[in-house]
Amino acid sequence: MAFDDLLKKNSVRSPWLFRINAGSCNGCDVELATTALIPRYDVERLGCRYCGSPRHADIVLITGPLTARIHDQVLRVWNEIPEPKVTVAVGICPISGGVFREGYSITGPIDKYIPIDVNVPGCPPRPQAILEAVALGLKIWKQKLGLEA
Repeated sequence: MAFDDLLKKNSVRSPWLFRINAGSCNGCDVELATTALIPRYDVERLGCRYCGSPRHADIVLITGPLTARIHDQVLRVWNEIPEPKVTVAVGICPISGGVFREGYSITGPIDKYIPIDVNVPGCPPRPQAILEAVALGLKIWKQKLGLEA
């Protein structure tokens, strides 16, 4: 193993999570708070931490069906996240629009505009499912960094 490869493998930092609300009813956001705050589902045991800036994020968690009102802002914020990034769609709304899919103000599903790496179905999804999706996102992130085969 070359020195550069060894340095790259041993200098990887913990991934940071960033949440984007794309017009959610906040049901999924409450479950995301559960995975962050309650020790039983603590996402920090995976080495992940939430950050306040998209420029520091590695894994982005998107909730909501993508409304017309914030469509451009969501895409702008998502584009601020540096590569390699992993996108996790949390809940049925970002996946298909959910109960809002036929609404006049819905431009989603999100995968029409943003590539999604992991889907977490549910309305709202259970904290265990969110935690499992973050773990899968972490594995994908490491693959994108070239740290796992």
